[in-house]
Amino acid sequence: MFDRAEAIDQGFVARVTAKDFPVPVSNLSFTQAGLSQAAFIELFESQVMSRQLDLIARRSKGKTFYSIGSSGHEGTAAVARATRQTDMAFLHYRDAAYLIQRLRQQNGTSVLYDMMLSFAASSDDPVSGGRHKVLGGADIFVPPQTSTIASHLPKAVGAAHSIGLARKLANHEAVLPEDAIILCSFGDASANHSTAQGAINSAAWAAYQNSPMPIVFICEDNGIGISVRTPQGWIRASYQNRPGLKYMFCNGTSLAEVYAKTAEAAQYARALRKPVFLHMKTVRLMGHAGADIEVSYTDAVHIEAIEAQDPLLQSAAEIVNSGLLTSEQVCAIYQETKTRIARVAEEAFTRPKLETAADVMQTIVPQRPKRPSPVPSDNEARSKMWGKDARLLQKPQPMARHINFALADLLLDYPSTFVFGEDVGRKGGVYSVTTGLQQKFGPARVMDTLLDEQTILGLAIGSAHNGFVPIPEIQFLAYVHNAEDQIRGEAATLSFFSNSQFVNPMVVRIAGLGYQKGFGGHFHNDNSLAIFRDIPGVIVACPTNGRDAARMLRECVRLAHEEGRVVIFVEPIALYMTPDLHRAGDKEWLAEYISPDKDQPIEFGEPGIHGGGTDLCIVTYGNGYYLSRKAAKLLADKHSLNVRVLDLRWLQPLNEPAIIEHAEACDHVLVVDECRKTASLSEQLFTLFAENNMVKPLARVTAEDSFIPLGTAATVTLPSVEGIVGTAKNLCGKAGK
Repeated sequence: MFDRAEAIDQGFVARVTAKDFPVPVSNLSFTQAGLSQAAFIELFESQVMSRQLDLIARRSKGKTFYSIGSSGHEGTAAVARATRQTDMAFLHYRDAAYLIQRLRQQNGTSVLYDMMLSFAASSDDPVSGGRHKVLGGADIFVPPQTSTIASHLPKAVGAAHSIGLARKLANHEAVLPEDAIILCSFGDASANHSTAQGAINSAAWAAYQNSPMPIVFICEDNGIGISVRTPQGWIRASYQNRPGLKYMFCNGTSLAEVYAKTAEAAQYARALRKPVFLHMKTVRLMGHAGADIEVSYTDAVHIEAIEAQDPLLQSAAEIVNSGLLTSEQVCAIYQETKTRIARVAEEAFTRPKLETAADVMQTIVPQRPKRPSPVPSDNEARSKMWGKDARLLQKPQPMARHINFALADLLLDYPSTFVFGEDVGRKGGVYSVTTGLQQKFGPARVMDTLLDEQTILGLAIGSAHNGFVPIPEIQFLAYVHNAEDQIRGEAATLSFFSNSQFVNPMVVRIAGLGYQKGFGGHFHNDNSLAIFRDIPGVIVACPTNGRDAARMLRECVRLAHEEGRVVIFVEPIALYMTPDLHRAGDKEWLAEYISPDKDQPIEFGEPGIHGGGTDLCIVTYGNGYYLSRKAAKLLADKHSLNVRVLDLRWLQPLNEPAIIEHAEACDHVLVVDECRKTASLSEQLFTLFAENNMVKPLARVTAEDSFIPLGTAATVTLPSVEGIVGTAKNLCGKAGK
């Protein structure tokens, strides 16, 4: 079988030995670019290291994993040289040369060994602990990721925005310097993905309004995505005339040209705080990854033409032709590096691997020292903040007001927090939950965004990289589907793939669930939480009333700030302004707001319990709790059933011991779940009961497996008080009474 790795390896040595160099792709010499002789040779060495790592990964099947390589993209070593160690970089998976060069500039001691540990998925890998082959490092500001379709671009934009925000707010918890820039690299095929399009558009949108956006997008254009060719000239045509975006081009096979253009792009972004699109033309040597056989879709003539553009040959040609080294010395560097890496690899292959589920899962929840939360503000500061609104604090208020008040206190107490989303600023949100916050704290801390959920969540992840604890708002639960991968594939995986070296704490507020009568249809009434509940490490909280909402929101921010957690805070829209419980005018669903220093906290996982009955335990949450409270009174008054209602509050992870304790204390158990019957929380609860050998009558009331219609039929597929009462009567033997 034709061995592409062997052909490239031997071909380089043969051509350098024969001084069979390709025509230079650039007229710019390394001295004209501003590189010293020593620096240029160092960059070449980094290129060779990257190449030899690729080759040994291809040759060591069964010992190395995920052998997607960087061959043809080694010019990125010059990107690392042209930028600062404190410029945070979100890297393309073909940027091993960049990482090698940046690590060598940092300390250079064990670069190859550490990377081989990653290639071998060893638990000694200092980046991910053997969980994935990733490019990154905490001490060089390179968060590891596994993005393959540009899903890292939104968080790169978020990180860029956070630099200006930290400067404006004098955020002392920021980790990036005030004049830092963000680097974000990706491939030409990924540039077509909606995630990339949205992120680049967001950066340009910000720059168009003179909002600081110091980011350099680096599109490594090798002309192919796995097997599909990128149309000739497509990237240039798509990006060279975008408003708010500076377009630059360089040939990525020339170290000198990459260094000069990157330095120019970095200076532009750093000085003007505006985004740059650096179009870097590269080649891809070998197939997409180990299992990809390039000859199955590419003819030999084209393969030979690509090999002739090998960036290592371009570098070797300049080194030899300028008299820095002889061709024999260049080959010696190449062969010595090959021997060195082979020796390092043999050692790395013997290092331990992750062996147990507990080992693998250890970093799903961040394992790092807790960051202490600030001391609550004193009465004088709070009084100044509240101003004329202080009178509202003395009156019973609905849930929406409690969330508003809690957000105000949190913004006051936590300088690193900020609230943002569509319409949250001057308008105060679609449901007025954020009304007045922008007037109190200014547009930098209560910020309107463009209409793009990927950007909103990317802004949260990226700003969290820079010391913030963001509180983004998604207007409706149904809207999060446009961007759920930002939570699933980016936010939730960061601690896991970085061995807890990186975290992106956040509290994502989402207005959701059903029971909005006559409004919105399925776009605004989404009764499914399945997309969050199966994401490892993510916390899902759902309050049912105002006082709980305020206390739980404070606990969520504490979890994010102190422990680096990703929290989803689902707010039942139908309960936002609900005043009454059993009859019109009873105002039992209102409560007076209590300040953080005087309130009793709700701890993570702590459920709410109403009643101490033992006939029936209703296990529920959200709107289901409100309906169950109504039903419990009817069951007690009309059917003499002594009921306790368990409000779960925390839906992921569940407090299983508390649920079992209350369920076991009752003769019957009824689960009321407003989400759809299939893939609902009720399924998990019934599994929990079965696994704990709970033998007693069980039943559940759920929504139908249906979307929610518009108009008067909006609630007919959802649980109702009548349905809860009827099911409870049948379950407890009270039917017909």
